[in-house]
Amino acid sequence: GHARPMIDRGKGIYLYDVDGKKYIDGSGGPLVVNVGHGREEIIAAMQEQLEAAAYVHAIMFTSQPLESYAAKLADIVPLTHPRFFFLNSGSEVVEGAIKLARQIQMARGEHGRQIVICRSLSYHGMTLGALGVSGRPGLRSPYLGMLHNMPHIRHPYPYRFPADGEELADRLEESILAYGPENVAAFIAEPISGASLGAAEPPDDYWWRIRHICNKYGVLLIADEVLVGMGRTGKWWALQHWDVAADIIVTSKGLASGYFPLGFIAAKGADVDQIRAALGDFNHGGTFSHHAVGAAAGMATLRILQEEKLVDNAARVGAYLGEKLIKSLGRHPNVGDIRGRGLFWGIEFVADRVSADPFPASQQIAWRLWQRAFDSGLIVYYSQGCADGLNGDIIMLGPPLIINREQVDDMVDILTSAVHAELSG
Repeated sequence: GHARPMIDRGKGIYLYDVDGKKYIDGSGGPLVVNVGHGREEIIAAMQEQLEAAAYVHAIMFTSQPLESYAAKLADIVPLTHPRFFFLNSGSEVVEGAIKLARQIQMARGEHGRQIVICRSLSYHGMTLGALGVSGRPGLRSPYLGMLHNMPHIRHPYPYRFPADGEELADRLEESILAYGPENVAAFIAEPISGASLGAAEPPDDYWWRIRHICNKYGVLLIADEVLVGMGRTGKWWALQHWDVAADIIVTSKGLASGYFPLGFIAAKGADVDQIRAALGDFNHGGTFSHHAVGAAAGMATLRILQEEKLVDNAARVGAYLGEKLIKSLGRHPNVGDIRGRGLFWGIEFVADRVSADPFPASQQIAWRLWQRAFDSGLIVYYSQGCADGLNGDIIMLGPPLIINREQVDDMVDILTSAVHAELSG
């Protein structure tokens, strides 16, 4: 692999390497570090639990941090009497959610329901089950013969495919009818697209229509909030922007702000009770599930998000970030679209603004912009393939939710210089 700078330490929105170079963490890692680096409160909470008992197996014990944390999460998770299953990554919680949806259907006596419908150009994780319901060709192609491929419907993407939200949502109904409602367990989607489409939002009438179709056919709605949950978009959950409730919610990245690998599956209490009554315990597990140290880290992160009103900050400073990006880069001849919500923004770069033709993938524009920004002391997130699975360049910003306006100015200034240097319009 290519040489990477050796990291020395992090503080707030900044990282420092061993040579003393300072970086703005404009992507929070890949949208993980939401309360900033070097937070003493989180470290102390983890240490306290490490000293008490570092590891206990979830099948044998529960722990105080876990119980307190689940109770606190219940206040912010929009499900009736939510229950939580804690794992270690986004891929894992997606795998678990697919299995949970199957078990809920079995507990309802719907034994034929095994299909999970998903969307093209979506991303739900790196494991084979998660790849089966993902739609990024580059990540899937080597493993197509190994994964169980699920039905895909078109993804909402207003910039390249201006369509009515209802029309897009109705593709779900077509798919359910094509496979037979008695065979469909769930529909999984990102409320706002993450890495594959760089913060692309569906039209406003999309989500309520999806919810209506799921209700009509007894299909469970799984919201993949791995990237956009925990306040990233200016509300606790991205789906709340449309006042729509899911049946199962998964999240991970920002849950413990990178201090511990942590994610959860959340489901309605009644659904979990029904599984217990009909089938016994949920048929799933993990050696490091329900980790007490992870719960301590998650609880400390949640407390910071609440006490420092960081979800409001994401909404407020995020709106400012959007204005600043549009002002600085909106007229650049190679900027096709600037989109986002809260502190999650995507910029799509094109060879031609009028036709929206992407650059050829071989030019690696997103990667080159990422590299140039990195060399200038700004970390961003990049992705390629948004236009057709191969071509299409996106740079994404997802800084820690503690960022202020002055720091946003610095971040956008470095990015703007990098764009002008790489693509001298």
